[in-house]
Amino acid sequence: MLNRFLQILLLSLLLTGCSQKYYIVRHAEKAQASDGITMQSPNDPPLSEKGRERANKLREKLATAKVGYVYSTNTVRTIQTAAPFAESEGLRIRHYGKVDSLLIAQFKSLKKNILIVGHSNTVDDLVNGLTGKVYLSDLPDAAYDNLFIVKKKGRRLTFFHEKFGQPSAE
Repeated sequence: MLNRFLQILLLSLLLTGCSQKYYIVRHAEKAQASDGITMQSPNDPPLSEKGRERANKLREKLATAKVGYVYSTNTVRTIQTAAPFAESEGLRIRHYGKVDSLLIAQFKSLKKNILIVGHSNTVDDLVNGLTGKVYLSDLPDAAYDNLFIVKKKGRRLTFFHEKFGQPSAE
C-alpha cells in the first residue's frame, strides 16, 4: 500500500515538474541600403553589424535555456539572428511559414524548449497563439531587444517579457 502511494506521488511530481518554455524574439537589427552592404534582395536584407552583435547577445542570454528546437522564418535576417545560438548548441534551424492555428498546435506538440525567431508583425501572433490570450500587438519598427517567454507547466501558461542586448536606438 505504501509502495503504491509512493509510486503515485513520484509520478505526480514528475508530471507537475515538467515544464516547457517558448523563447520568442524578433530578428535583430537589419542592414539598410545606406549601410553600404551588398544585398541579394532589398526585401530580404541581412543583419547590420549591430544586429550581428545582438544575435550573439541572444546566444549568451539563452546559453543555459536547454533549448531543443530553433525555428525561424526563411529570411536572411531571422536565420542570421537564430544562427549563433543554433550553432553553439549544435541545433539545426527549422523554418516555418504562416503563423496560424496549425503552426501553434505544432509548437505545442513539441516537448522541448523552443527558440522562435519572427518579425515585428508575427511575434505577437506567436505569443498570443501560444498563450491563448492577447498580450501583444505588432512591435514597433525600432524594437529589437525584446525576449518574450511563454512557460508551460502542466496546463498552466505564464508569460514573461525581458530585454536583451543593448537598447534599440530610436
